[in-house]
Amino acid sequence: MNSLKKLKQQFLEYIEIERGRSLKTVENYDRYLTRFLSFLKKDSPSDVTDTSVREFRLWLNRQPTGSVKKNNDTLSKRTQNYYLIALRAFLKYLARQEVKTLPAERIELAKTAERSLDLITHEELSRLLNAPNGSDLKSLRDKAILELLFSTGLRVSELCALPRDINLHSDELSIRGKGGKVRVVFLSDVSKKHVKQYLDARKDMHDALFVRIGGEKFTKSIGPLDRHSIEAIVKYYAIKSGISKKVTPHVIRHCFATDLLSNGADLRSVQALLGHANIGTTQIYTHVTDKHLKDIHKKFHNKN
Repeated sequence: MNSLKKLKQQFLEYIEIERGRSLKTVENYDRYLTRFLSFLKKDSPSDVTDTSVREFRLWLNRQPTGSVKKNNDTLSKRTQNYYLIALRAFLKYLARQEVKTLPAERIELAKTAERSLDLITHEELSRLLNAPNGSDLKSLRDKAILELLFSTGLRVSELCALPRDINLHSDELSIRGKGGKVRVVFLSDVSKKHVKQYLDARKDMHDALFVRIGGEKFTKSIGPLDRHSIEAIVKYYAIKSGISKKVTPHVIRHCFATDLLSNGADLRSVQALLGHANIGTTQIYTHVTDKHLKDIHKKFHNKN
């Protein structure tokens, strides 16, 4: 008899080895599926039915977020969909293994509200990029981080993974992003200049491009900066720049995308530069960059 727990383990090994998913993705799928199997309280693939999935969805919809600030809130539809996406992928795997269970297509994702963009103005972005203005190693590093984020549109995890031996003689940089997919991003002359200044000032021998510097709050030992450290750096300079909005590395990625689209770049090119698997993800930017709609409004609105 097939055991769901054993099949789940085989599925996780499959997506890691055959599908080349990142360890973080495998870890997330493991968590989502473990929660489903714990709710199901049964271990046979035939026990995954329309009814059991519906009951799980009702249960999920009533789960608190676990946040202290939002202790009355329940899991968002987007978060609930992560569980359903993992379950669908698992069921598709079972079908390929000719294990009789609920067909994956029976599970529909919950409708979610359109994502809103956290944006800062061009003037605020300029103040942010210019905030690290010292000649000490920390200022040089932080300036390089901000310029590189805006030049490339990198995800914070991709920035953290950059090696020290980055080729500054080339305008191109190959990045391994989500799902192990490789894409090319481009370095501006400004970002290359500031990365070089920072590297020239480095005295350590660590292989990572961006490393901790003694005296920082989040410094535990010499080593590469992690996502929380980068987020703390961006937040610090946003406050220093007098920006009242919450600014994260992802906000700078938004600025990168909207800057390209506002200046005439096509959506497919921006999709490739951001490393989005689905162009629908990239389309969220068109709402704030559609110059044609702005021109129509200006030309025809309130002319009486």
